[in-house]
Amino acid sequence: MTDVDTSAVRDSLVESHPGVVDAVRTCAAAAAAAVTTDAGRTDTSAVRREIESRLRSAGVWGELPSVLADCVERTGRRFRATPVAAPPYVAPTATGVVLRATLDGGRLVVAVDALSIERERADGTGTGVELRPRPPETPRADLVRVEWRS
Repeated sequence: MTDVDTSAVRDSLVESHPGVVDAVRTCAAAAAAAVTTDAGRTDTSAVRREIESRLRSAGVWGELPSVLADCVERTGRRFRATPVAAPPYVAPTATGVVLRATLDGGRLVVAVDALSIERERADGTGTGVELRPRPPETPRADLVRVEWRS
């Protein structure tokens, strides 16, 4: 079987689920702000927990398996198992969420990366990891990363 058209999967997700991408962006930004210290350090584990909690509260977490199913449908392939809103299918990351599906011929990985990772504070002081929301003018398609691993 041929490779997957990852751009088509990304474009389909952005067109079919703009509200989900926006919710991940909003919840991730709020999560990062909630756990970033005054020194500008961010506990990435805390961000992951907070992103999941906020997406659950917003009613979006439970929608993510359907989003993944739509992405898989766009590939023309089939799931090996029914996805659920839990790893390995759906997982929070330090920058947003990742959706994964093992399919015939490979693995589809779809990430919504709403936060950027900065290794040093923007003001040049201190070190450590700081997670920052991507600029609001960042197009949805630039937040979505799709990989096909065969």
